[in-house]
Amino acid sequence: MKILILNGPNLNLLGTRETSIYGNQDFNSFFEELKSKFPQLELEYFQSNVEGEIINKLQEVGFTYEGVVLNAGGYTHTSVAIGDAVKAIVSPVVEVHISNTFSRESFRHQSFISPHAKGVIIGFGLESYTLALKNFI
Repeated sequence: MKILILNGPNLNLLGTRETSIYGNQDFNSFFEELKSKFPQLELEYFQSNVEGEIINKLQEVGFTYEGVVLNAGGYTHTSVAIGDAVKAIVSPVVEVHISNTFSRESFRHQSFISPHAKGVIIGFGLESYTLALKNFI
């Protein structure tokens, strides 16, 4: 079962960026842990700070992979285009966020992805990805 984990802007800085919110672990080492936890899944990881690249990746895998775990970062709250891409593909998308977006600034309370996602997992740190992947087992 092929699953893409797709991270948006600034998530390449995990482990160094605002560690009080996002923690001390970088995503590449966490991704290795996920692959060990879920050997039955064929996991792929892609990160981009560029909106169009995120849309291109969704379109590339969205008709052949069994699922996508998407943390669009700040684009969650601003990108109608990423929301439209999630709506256009057939692969189920689980939206994840490391922090509890509802306990942060009010602009983070809106998501253009949530209405088109299979589900949303918010606020469990990096464990949000683990919870999302359990959906595909």
